[in-house]
Amino acid sequence: TREDKVQNVVNTESSGVGVRVIAQGAWGFAATNDPTPDGVAAAARQAVVIARANARIQGKPVQLAPLKGVGEVSWRTPIVKNAMAVPVKEKLDLLLDANATALAAGASFAASRMFVINEQKYFASTDGSYIDQDVHRIWVPFTVTVVDKASGRFKTRDGLSAPMGMGYEYLDANAADKFMLPGGVVAYGASYDLREDIIAAAKQARAKLTAPSVKPGKYDLVLDPSNLFLTIHENVGHPLELDRVLGYEANYAGTSFATLDKRKEAFQYGSDIVNLFADKVQPGSLGAVGYDDEGVKTKRWDLVSAGKLVDYQTIRDQAHILGKTESDGCCYADSWSSVQFQRMANVSLAPGKAKLSVADMIKDVENGIYIIGDGSFSIDQQRYNAQFGGQLFYEIKNGRITRQIEDVAYQIRTPEFWNACTAICDESDYRLGGSFFDGKGQPGQVSAVSHGSSTARFNGINVINTARSLG
Repeated sequence: TREDKVQNVVNTESSGVGVRVIAQGAWGFAATNDPTPDGVAAAARQAVVIARANARIQGKPVQLAPLKGVGEVSWRTPIVKNAMAVPVKEKLDLLLDANATALAAGASFAASRMFVINEQKYFASTDGSYIDQDVHRIWVPFTVTVVDKASGRFKTRDGLSAPMGMGYEYLDANAADKFMLPGGVVAYGASYDLREDIIAAAKQARAKLTAPSVKPGKYDLVLDPSNLFLTIHENVGHPLELDRVLGYEANYAGTSFATLDKRKEAFQYGSDIVNLFADKVQPGSLGAVGYDDEGVKTKRWDLVSAGKLVDYQTIRDQAHILGKTESDGCCYADSWSSVQFQRMANVSLAPGKAKLSVADMIKDVENGIYIIGDGSFSIDQQRYNAQFGGQLFYEIKNGRITRQIEDVAYQIRTPEFWNACTAICDESDYRLGGSFFDGKGQPGQVSAVSHGSSTARFNGINVINTARSLG
């Protein structure tokens, strides 16, 4: 929707069967939208033909980590209210009301959207697994724009909701899980008040018009989870996918600086308070499922422990490369018509162990910037150099937030950034961010993945000014 108009309503459904085989030591895959026995058998035969063709050019046969079949099992996202069953009119009324509320609060334009996804997946394998899964996801992003008619300048603020692995209960404003942040900003956890957030967005976008531009230089950054999740995604999640590390995957911004030798030498990825873990099990996360698309039961495992690089993300045909006896359970296909391959699990920063609130963290900052929400970003081909923006920026002077500022982006080199982490708030501040559209592969596939963290502080980070001259 945009202002008082419905831009479009899209209801898409797709179903079919994908078949993956190993023949002569090589993978083959084929898919069909004909679910009859004859249709599926034809796809299987085609997959074998493709595997045999691959075997002619493949140097070594596929080596799978052992897996014992689990028999007949099922898993379902633990939703309270199925968003697919909510009438379209109710969803539109929610969005149109939000737009009207934003305009009444001073916005010049307001556009809001709702994504509701339901994946119903049945997996069968010759290992003896027959797995039925029902996966639900929801996301309600918006953008509010405020225009200064005298100058023609405009500012925007996007919504602070996170995409979640939940049902329509996520939008229950009466049960909104709120985090009151310094600077008068409200953040949200396992439930979300769209109306409250869009009112705040209109006022904060208006304030951006008169907010002073940042002075470039070195700052201590206090990063809210709504900002830090994207840095985790790009500079931890992707570079620790084993296929990128090995150079097997180079689409969508390249390979990885975190090569296998760094694991052997216990590479100092971050400071000793930095503990980063991967999982496919966090409740409410986008990546939460019971089993991956190879029939492997999902779990949690460490990637960086006390700052040291200790592991990567692997699937069944990669586990032996690291000397593992089992897959990490992060093989995924975005459709019945797509082949499953390694995808990022949820990758998150563990909360600090000592009790620490955001307000207490800020008290120790002499010259810093508090950043909320994700913005534009840029990364190099090995996930080593990067630059990140945000939605809201607040100046910190002598332990106090002084004013809202603008035009901020921080530049990092991945190891230096994580080694500059000097404080992490405790688990009471832990929240999930994430992406509905994590791209990878060729042909490209998308997946949904969450990244959790508490607010964290990084000392001495280079900040640039992103303002453009209208002249």
